[in-house]
Amino acid sequence: MKPVIPLEDSFDAVLGVEYERPGDGTVAATIPVRRHLLQPYGLVHGGVYAAIAESLASAGTAFGVAADGKIALGEQNDTSFLRPISSGSIHASARALHRGRTRWIWDVEMRDDEGRLCAVTRMTVAVRAPG
Repeated sequence: MKPVIPLEDSFDAVLGVEYERPGDGTVAATIPVRRHLLQPYGLVHGGVYAAIAESLASAGTAFGVAADGKIALGEQNDTSFLRPISSGSIHASARALHRGRTRWIWDVEMRDDEGRLCAVTRMTVAVRAPG
């Protein structure tokens, strides 16, 4: 199914997600920290981490099921915040733990420029027929 919104107008573009590699059950991206991603105390907003995780897991699932004519839709997102990021970039990596017929489950790690773990997500993505 062809996306109805051009990628340059998508939420990923607003976040600044720069995909590095979609692979067989893995996805990585870098997200530059910009002012509009910060909460009032100057730290990356928690929702940004959750959104990054959903973007990576959904993209990875979509990459894996597109040949079957299926689409990927976020179903559950459980994000934990471990340490703040206020500048630099967020380095995210996702790994598929389960690749089923109707749902994929992912672990997503987000790190700062020093490689310190800052947030983790367990993400479930539904696999469906389009329409």
